[in-house]
Amino acid sequence: MGISEEAAALYANDPSAVTYGIELVAADTDGAHVKMVIQPGMCNGLGIVHGGMVFLLADSAMAFASNSGPSAAVATSAEIDWLAPARAGQTLVATATRRWGSKRSGLWDITVTADDTTIALFRGRTRSVG
Repeated sequence: MGISEEAAALYANDPSAVTYGIELVAADTDGAHVKMVIQPGMCNGLGIVHGGMVFLLADSAMAFASNSGPSAAVATSAEIDWLAPARAGQTLVATATRRWGSKRSGLWDITVTADDTTIALFRGRTRSVG
């Protein structure tokens, strides 16, 4: 899997990817891979990565995959289960997989890992707006 032109264009104009150091590894209409090194400022008072940072990375993977086709798509719903903690210095990897799709809608499963440990499972829906 390479990086679709559409996903590359979205990534090039994504300030949150720059702000949080999200790297787009691969993306096409069937899925995406993104990664992010956890910085100390991404951690909560317990010394583990804030759940919002994990959600951000998973949502970004879904965004790059769902926007790899000819029309723009936005998230319409999402849920996440946090399964294990991660800490500053670790690299989170989010892998998005398209589970179902119609002409305008998509259902995505995203697995977030760090050091071969599953950190979270995310499921989201998208809708084409273009």
